[in-house]
Amino acid sequence: MEEFSVVIIGAGPAGLAVSACLNRVSISNIVLERDDCCASLWRKRSYDRLNLHIANKFCELPYMKFSLDTPTFAPKSCFINYLDKYVSKFNIQPLYNRFVEAAYYEESEGKWHVETKNLASDSMETYVGSFLIIATGINSEGVIPNVSGLESFNGEIMHSNKYENGEKYAGKDVLVVGSGNSGMEIAFDLYNSGARASIVVRSPTHVVSKYLVYLGMTLMKYLPFKLVDTIILLLNKLKYGDTSKFGIPRPSLGPFTFKNVTGKTPTIDVGAMYHIKTGEIKVFPAMKKIVGNNIIFQNNKIKSFESIIFATGYRSTVEKWLKGASYLFDGDGTRKTYYPNHWKLEKKGLYCVGFSDMGLIAIANDARKIANDIALVLNKT
Repeated sequence: MEEFSVVIIGAGPAGLAVSACLNRVSISNIVLERDDCCASLWRKRSYDRLNLHIANKFCELPYMKFSLDTPTFAPKSCFINYLDKYVSKFNIQPLYNRFVEAAYYEESEGKWHVETKNLASDSMETYVGSFLIIATGINSEGVIPNVSGLESFNGEIMHSNKYENGEKYAGKDVLVVGSGNSGMEIAFDLYNSGARASIVVRSPTHVVSKYLVYLGMTLMKYLPFKLVDTIILLLNKLKYGDTSKFGIPRPSLGPFTFKNVTGKTPTIDVGAMYHIKTGEIKVFPAMKKIVGNNIIFQNNKIKSFESIIFATGYRSTVEKWLKGASYLFDGDGTRKTYYPNHWKLEKKGLYCVGFSDMGLIAIANDARKIANDIALVLNKT
């Protein structure tokens, strides 16, 4: 059994950010990570062509800027390199291969206990702390929705977290399900690789260029949300026209208001929209049923595919190991706490970082808040 002031679960950007903030004020902490590296989602479960969809100045972790020669929309390799330098600069020393089996608050001690399995030695370990920070985020486990007849599909089925690039799909009919950032970019990558790409748009979606998002995020420092939305929607219509004509209806709320209300980010176009407008990337509504390799869509159109890639999001797995987590998460991993009341939880000494759906800029802000709050508590005792 090892004891620290703070136990942090998860060594993604969120866990690293809060550990750095704690290290700056000399509060002992340990970061537990189930994988064999930090930022495993970026290293192992993201496609090759991934870039930051938001300008790098909105993606910096606390107390460390990107170097001046970093591209505005940094590629995956550049961001991973930034994280490695961050770990080194703030002397963050995660313990890898630690799979958390249970975390609970011991009332008699007033401390959190975290029971882990060391996957390298196959032994059980316990870590104890006055504070517990959940930094596993909402992207722990890929979600594939229930589709009638999916089990009859004879081709390849995968979640987008397994997709690397489109090389092996050249000349094949591939359906991407989901029109978020991953789905739209994978469809574009497939098209560029010579695949016959199609995409399912299941619900109204804002598609905007990364430069308009950059402009919008800059304007929000000075103007109200609704005015920024009006400006961005006007410019967006000049660029893309009426996207509903191509099978992509827009939500009734503007992109930034929609994100603020629902937590759902606009889809940032990296080139797919041009090929959607030309018909080279086909758009379909939600799937109704699958019969063998034939997919029947809600508009009753039928098309045969050789592969289906589900870019249908993720779920948290916190409810599987955090005892008494029912007030935080539903049984399916859906959160019950949302921005701005997401980072400090009801149970004593329990915090969350990386659960706000507000991106890396929110992670940086929450990490500072959590470290300051813990320092304040410790200074009072």
